[in-house]
Amino acid sequence: MTRTKNIAILGSTGSIGQSALEVVRSVPGLNVVAISGCNNLELLAKQAKEFSPQYIVAADSEVAAGFDFSGLADTEVLYGASELDRIAALPEVDIVLAAIVGIAGLPSTWAAVESGKTVALANKETLVVAGHLITDLASQSGATILPVDSEHSAVFQALKSGKDHEVARIVLTASGGPFREFNQEQLSTVTIEQALAHPTWDMGQKITIDSATMMNKALEVIEAKWLFSVGPQQIDVVIHPQSMVHSLVEFVDGSLVAQMSPPDMMLPIQYALTYPARVAGPSPKLDLTSAMNLEFFPPDLERFPALELGFDVARFGGSTGAVLNAANEAAVEAFLTQKISYTDIVTACREILDQHNFEPHPTLPQLIAADRWARQEMSKWMVA
Repeated sequence: MTRTKNIAILGSTGSIGQSALEVVRSVPGLNVVAISGCNNLELLAKQAKEFSPQYIVAADSEVAAGFDFSGLADTEVLYGASELDRIAALPEVDIVLAAIVGIAGLPSTWAAVESGKTVALANKETLVVAGHLITDLASQSGATILPVDSEHSAVFQALKSGKDHEVARIVLTASGGPFREFNQEQLSTVTIEQALAHPTWDMGQKITIDSATMMNKALEVIEAKWLFSVGPQQIDVVIHPQSMVHSLVEFVDGSLVAQMSPPDMMLPIQYALTYPARVAGPSPKLDLTSAMNLEFFPPDLERFPALELGFDVARFGGSTGAVLNAANEAAVEAFLTQKISYTDIVTACREILDQHNFEPHPTLPQLIAADRWARQEMSKWMVA
C-alpha cells in the first residue's frame, strides 16, 4: 500500500472484528483509530491496550456502567450506541469496518456512507433492510462499499474478469451447514448444540444459526442484488460442502470465474481493508499439492425453505427486507432461549412476512417501524 489507512472497527469484539485485528497485526500500513464493543468489555479493553486507538466505544451504556477502563492513557472512552455514528463520520477515518451484527449496525453504517467513507461491509443486514436507500446514499455521497462476506468478496473479485454487461449470473456457494443431509423428522428435533456446530466456519451464535437454516444465504441473495446491481433471476445458490470455492461469476460466453481459498475470514477482510492492493497477510493458503474433492449440489428447498424467502424479498423489495430480517433476528433469539423449535424459525418468518402491510418505497423511519412491527408479531406468534 502507498500510504497508511486509518480504520474504525465497529464490532471489534465479534468474530469479524477479532479477525480484522489479526490482519492489522500482520499487515503494515493499517492503523486502528477506533474500536467498539457491546458486552465483552474485558476484551475491548484488552484490544485498546494493544492497539492504542484514539477512541473506544462501549455501545451499551448500562453494560458499561461501573466497568473500569483505567489504564488507557491515550484513548478516549465513549459510551452509548449514538457514539458509533460519530466515530463512523470522523474526518480522520478512511475505512469503516461495519461488523456489528444485525439491525443494530444500520445507523453507524448509514453515518459512514453518508460521510462518503470507504465502508468494508460485514453487516449484511444494512443492505437487506435498506438496500435501496443505502445505495442511493452512496451514489450521492461518493462512498465506496466493499463487501466483507466471503461470498460477496469472491463475487467482487471475480467480476473484474469482465464488464458489467457481460455478466450472465452470480453463483453464491453455501456449505449447507450441519443439516444438509437431515430429513424433516431429524430437523424437527434439532438442538441448540447441534445447530451451533458448524462443520467449516467459526462464527458467532446468530450467524451460525442462520447458516444452519440457510437464512444466511437468503440474506446474501438480497445483499448481492444491491451490491452488484443484478436481478434475482441472475443469482443462483449451490451447496458446496468444502467451502473452498467462495462464489462464482458466469459470463455470457459460458466462462465461470471462481475465487478459492481456505474457509477463513481473514482474507476477505484483508482484501477490503487493503483494496485495491493485494499484500501478503496472515490468512492460510490453499495447498493444491494435496488431493481434495470439490462438490457442488443444488439446494433442497424443502430442507432449506429460507432460501425461497430470500428470493421473494429480492424480487419484491420495499419493506420486505426489514420485516424478514427482524422476524429472523427475533426467531433466532427465541430458538436460542428455547422458546421455539428449530423448524419454527423459518415458519414464523414466512407467516410474518406474508402478513405485513407491504410498502414498495419505504423511508428509513418506515423501515424502522416495519422492523419494530415484525418483532412484536414474533412475540405474538410464540404465544399463539
